Amino acid sequence: MNQEIDTETNTTTDDETSTQSGAATGSSDGVAPLTPLSLDVLLERIAHEWQTRKRIFDLPTARFWKRDTGPDAVDLSFEFLGRPAASPVGPAAGPHSQMAQNIVLAWLGGSRLFELKTVQILDDLDIARPCIDMQTIGYNIEWSQELTVAQSLEEYVKAWMIIHILQRWEPLAEFLGDDPGPFVFDMSVGYDLAGIQSDKVAGFIDAMANARDEIERLRPLIPDAFAAARDLEFPPAISDTITLSTFHGCPPDEIEAITKHLITRHDIDVIVKLNPTLLGLDGVDAIVHGALGYDDVRLVPTAFEEDLRFDRAITLIDELHAFATEHDHRFGIKLTNTLVVDNHKGWMPDQTMYLSGPPLHVLATAVLDRLADALPGRLMIPGHDGDIMVSFSAGVNKDNLADTIAMGVRPASVCSDLLKPGGYGRLVPMLNALMNAVTESGSRDLDGFRAARLTSSQGAGHRDTAAAHLAAITGEGLAAYHVDGNTKLPRSVDHDLEMWGCVACNFCVTVCPNDAFFKVPTPAALADELTSAGRQQYLVLSELCNECGNCLTFCPENGDPALVKPRLYLDATRFAAAEGPRFLLDLTDPDNIRAAGGADAEVERLHSVLTADEGLPLAPRR
Repeated sequence: MNQEIDTETNTTTDDETSTQSGAATGSSDGVAPLTPLSLDVLLERIAHEWQTRKRIFDLPTARFWKRDTGPDAVDLSFEFLGRPAASPVGPAAGPHSQMAQNIVLAWLGGSRLFELKTVQILDDLDIARPCIDMQTIGYNIEWSQELTVAQSLEEYVKAWMIIHILQRWEPLAEFLGDDPGPFVFDMSVGYDLAGIQSDKVAGFIDAMANARDEIERLRPLIPDAFAAARDLEFPPAISDTITLSTFHGCPPDEIEAITKHLITRHDIDVIVKLNPTLLGLDGVDAIVHGALGYDDVRLVPTAFEEDLRFDRAITLIDELHAFATEHDHRFGIKLTNTLVVDNHKGWMPDQTMYLSGPPLHVLATAVLDRLADALPGRLMIPGHDGDIMVSFSAGVNKDNLADTIAMGVRPASVCSDLLKPGGYGRLVPMLNALMNAVTESGSRDLDGFRAARLTSSQGAGHRDTAAAHLAAITGEGLAAYHVDGNTKLPRSVDHDLEMWGCVACNFCVTVCPNDAFFKVPTPAALADELTSAGRQQYLVLSELCNECGNCLTFCPENGDPALVKPRLYLDATRFAAAEGPRFLLDLTDPDNIRAAGGADAEVERLHSVLTADEGLPLAPRR
């Protein structure tokens, strides 16, 4: 079977039916779903993959963002709570900011603000699977880190070190420019005061503010391929800002107490994440069901009863801003959290799920519009010139990024869009679209762009750019957010997925936030043996796969790539505990491949793939 899909248009001639079937719930190996790769393995992979295929973590150089620093360059930099960042986009706290390779991929794509995945005291969660549903608009049931707090710290430090190394790595200068620009790591912690005050979470925050010990612990792992970086002076202050994430229904007094604790105990600037329920049940219903037509979305009335109310939010924002100012700190708000809804689809196992994507963009914009009206002169947005910074994460994509940035938000972080085909490679087109919009406005930087947009918005009779954007997306631009524009299902073909060969769409590689999949051109021996082998083979590093379900959603064939494609392990314990066909690799001996679960007959084929010219992206160990 060797039918190919146009990876640019994602089209086939077969019928369009949902590929969301046969999903498993729970990890297939019954143990921790993620086993991070060590710093030396990650760096050796970078060097090996660059040498063998001129990619990094399977991202092609065409999707690396090259910052323009020439005399006529458009400057996309901004300040995040006073810290400079070279671009106003980055991954939201979620699946794209949990593991080191995720963060590095986002940086290569142009992210310069990273909202790290939320860390909390409960770090042994059993999250049901699948946990991500991007079939149409976007839902999820995962909400916190899937690693221990100690592992999370190590992942963030590894990402920090790798980025600093790659900034100076000569082979990348041609593709990243002489100066890739400054970047910022923003912590996210939750979910209650007791947990944040615990030694575990407090120790994490302190270690992120001064990671010298962790950096020195990891430094000996820098491999020979990057020997010049062994003496690099890595800045020890990895993060000194926090975006506070609280449970839906967190009492306002708790939010206030946590924020004040973070400012006083940790001497840190704080952003408080707000919920779309601030619009009230009637307000959300009018947008989701009325204006946007998502009649199948079931709102949860108790979520509105338990959440922070709008009037109290106004006083809370003012109180926390005053408190931060008194303590010589900055304060901001983030719009918005996801929307709690009832699980009407039943594909993911939990009763409650969280809505994102296009409808959330409209809800978050409506929240900003209402806050701007209620807090005149206090928000750091055009026409108000206050000092309460507003960050934004809700359905941001290439088509609305410029309008979102024009509202004055800083940054506009992304999640749902990066879970679609193209993945991290979608960031460069976003930044190019923003750069074009800035240029078309006659500006050379984001401040000038926002000022130009404010002038045109007020000239059209709007209060400011937030009001103008809300009017646009609920008026002439409604189609992109309405249910009618978001019902098309992922393409499918009537064929069962097999271990070897497929339509070679590359979707499993790009939609995986953890970079668990990789592709290898089919070696001649396998192509001669199997007429169905196709032009590419896709394999999964199972220890990086948390069975989120996203590759299952987008795979055009019938089957789950995470379970059907060759599942590779490096850890013998994980391998032994797993079920189904699988393989254990030995990086010190490429010929030593163990099989289990009935996969013995496939070892020779796997060996031919992994030892091909592009082969296994992980470098052999000596």
